[in-house]
Amino acid sequence: MTTIRLLLSLASIYNWELKKIDINNAFLHGDLKEDVYMVAPPRSTSIPPGKVCKLKRALYDLKQANR
Repeated sequence: MTTIRLLLSLASIYNWELKKIDINNAFLHGDLKEDVYMVAPPRSTSIPPGKVCKLKRALYDLKQANR
């Protein structure tokens, strides 16, 4: 905590721009290089039954998420 306080103090003194990131959701912002398809969620109303979705972003528990 001392290091964080020091960095926040320096940012305040030197008018540095601070940004916050959420590491727990990092995989949600990753682009996929492979084509990955999934069955539509059961309660989705915009996707007809029997159709699949092509993912553009990684999801949790997806094998390709950490690439």
